[in-house]
Amino acid sequence: MSAQRPTRWEARVAADPNHSHWYVDRFRRMAADGADLAGEARLVDAMVPRGARILDAGCGPGRVGAELHARGHVVVGVDVDPVLVDAARADHPGPDWRVGDLAELDLLADGVEPFDLVLCAGNVITFVAEGTEVDVLRRMGAHLAPGGRVVVGFGAGRGYPFEHFFADAREAGLELDVALATWDLRPFTPQADFLVAVLSPRADA
Repeated sequence: MSAQRPTRWEARVAADPNHSHWYVDRFRRMAADGADLAGEARLVDAMVPRGARILDAGCGPGRVGAELHARGHVVVGVDVDPVLVDAARADHPGPDWRVGDLAELDLLADGVEPFDLVLCAGNVITFVAEGTEVDVLRRMGAHLAPGGRVVVGFGAGRGYPFEHFFADAREAGLELDVALATWDLRPFTPQADFLVAVLSPRADA
C-alpha cells in the first residue's frame, strides 16, 4: 500500500481481493491463445536506440516490459500491486521488477540511472490516486535522461478527460510532442476514444 491515500487500483483490489489474480490470469490466457500483446512495445521500440533504458511505469504483470526486454532494452518496471509484480518476476525474468507507488517514485535515490523513455501504458494513469496525476507525471519526467521522453496511453470514459491530462502534463513540466489515437499511429482527433501522448520536458520548466 502506498504511504499516502490508496491508488484507485488499490481501492479496486480492496473491494475485490481476487481482482489482481484475475488480471494476471487474464493476460496469461491471452498470451497462451496467441493474442497480439506487443503493440505498445513495438511503438516504443521504434522510438529509442538499441539497448535503451526504459521505465515501465505501472508495469502490471510485465507484459510490455518483458517484450521490450526481449528486444534488447534495459527495463525497470514499477507497480503498486505486489501480486502483479510477483507475476512479472515469475513469468518474465530479466527486467528489474519493483513494487512502488508512481506518485512517490524516486528510483534515482536508489542509484538507478535515468531512462531514455518512460512508458505508462494500460490505462495506468487513470488508476493512480485521485489528485496525484500531476505528481505522477512530474516524477516520470524527473527520471528522464537528456533527450528522453514520456509516453502515456489511456482510454476515454475513465474519469480523466484528455483535456485534463494535457493540462496536468503541462503543470508537471512536460510538453506534448505527438498525440495519437492508437498504438499503431492513427491520428488523434477530438472524437478519439483513446490517447497515446508522447511528452518531452518543457524547456521553460
